[in-house]
Amino acid sequence: MDISSSQILLLACFLLPFLLLFASAKSRRRSAALPPGPPRFPVIGNILDVGKNPHHSLADLSKTYGPVMSLKLGNLTTVVVSSPEAAKEVLQVHDQVLSGRTPSDPVRAIGHHDVSVVWLPASAHWRQLRKILATQLFSPQRLEATKPLRMNKLRELLGFLGESCSRGEAVDIARSTFVTSLNIISNILFSVDFAGYDSKISYEYQDAAVRIMEVAGKPNIADFFPFLGFLDLQGSRKEIKACTERLFRVFQGFIDARIAKRLTHAGRKDGSSVDLLDSLLDLAQGDKSELGLKDVKHFLLDMFLAGTDTSSSTVEWAMVELLRNPKVMAKAQEEIRRMIGEHEIVQESDIAKLPYLQAVVKETFRLHPPAPLLIPRKAESDVQILGFLVPKNAQVLINVWAIGRDPNVWENPMKFEPERFLERETDMKGKDFELTPFGAGRRICPGMPLALKTVPLVLASLLHSFDWKLQNGVVSDHLDMDEAFGVTLHKANPLYAVPVKKRDVSQI
Repeated sequence: MDISSSQILLLACFLLPFLLLFASAKSRRRSAALPPGPPRFPVIGNILDVGKNPHHSLADLSKTYGPVMSLKLGNLTTVVVSSPEAAKEVLQVHDQVLSGRTPSDPVRAIGHHDVSVVWLPASAHWRQLRKILATQLFSPQRLEATKPLRMNKLRELLGFLGESCSRGEAVDIARSTFVTSLNIISNILFSVDFAGYDSKISYEYQDAAVRIMEVAGKPNIADFFPFLGFLDLQGSRKEIKACTERLFRVFQGFIDARIAKRLTHAGRKDGSSVDLLDSLLDLAQGDKSELGLKDVKHFLLDMFLAGTDTSSSTVEWAMVELLRNPKVMAKAQEEIRRMIGEHEIVQESDIAKLPYLQAVVKETFRLHPPAPLLIPRKAESDVQILGFLVPKNAQVLINVWAIGRDPNVWENPMKFEPERFLERETDMKGKDFELTPFGAGRRICPGMPLALKTVPLVLASLLHSFDWKLQNGVVSDHLDMDEAFGVTLHKANPLYAVPVKKRDVSQI
């Protein structure tokens, strides 16, 4: 018998009170052991408490409800941790139980959660992808092998900035450093440059990368009420599909050309891997391979996004803070120019000789972590964090942005003071939980070794080769610090700064 829409509506109206009653009773049974949290509205729970910048609103709420806090976001139970002690419980003590993922609706809409090293659960396939990263991209041997590439791209960046300097033109810091990161990663992936500093294609790539990160990470009604996903009320599915399809077309072109070349040349007889694409195709076309071409494209997408967006954004935030704090910039420049010499190019090996620059980088990560809530985790079973229940399937957020600004952890937390890291040994690689911009444990960011080479090298080079001023007489105190929230945290309005011919080190 056919059921009319009016009958469905009538049935829904009849069942709704019973469903709400059941959900309310279940919630009351569990809430006694759940962490404290703000009062909830019926059905929608705490959705209105989140806002457009969740890292801010959740940090404010934690001041009232504590470092382990629970919220109900529609159907989704969420636990937020906002202290180093609680973060250690999630990232180390209960890392295995809390190593699941809670992919957002846009990520699921493109099927990325089924094949992405970022969003897959800690499964055998995930371990295979992590192994590829560890051996083919981020091992000490591979990083050493690609060092000449990074230095070559750095020289191209300095050449572009030198031309802008001679013309007295302001440069978009994020855009120019994005092109550098883009060409580093595109050569690692495909052995080609993707863009030039003055090309329109660089704008398209950066726009796609930034929009994917924003759409994938911003609050979405379909994450709170999955049955509404098909409506795409915020247009997130449509937008992420358009952006990823643009990149997938580029990746597919390289894949097709490389496969055709391999067929023409009857494969690569020496068995060597020229770039990551060759390595992935070797695996995909090998006997008993569990890696398909869909996996290859999504793997390339992960590397493209992680290798370009976060590094350029971090350098931009560092330059913003230095321009707002000219004494700190002068101190960093004095150290670099004294240690490196006026007429040399900064090398990766020089970074170890620059403790104040390293402190500047750490202070930037403290105030502006690339992923302010890290990547959402999911509880695979019930577990307790500092005596509170985290129920199975709950989403777990680590607010590293809030931890970095916690007055109980940091003195003068809102001030940009790199000197604090000259007085304390703080590890950013997942050992010290007051500063974990890359996460920790089994889900620590696999690209961390490359980021920790690229970010300080690029920043040191900008400070060594040029002095900097703001365009059109803008006063540093008036620099806006507005953020655009997503999986990663961007400056909402790009920083434009003018590179100036550097003064002699003795004049600083």
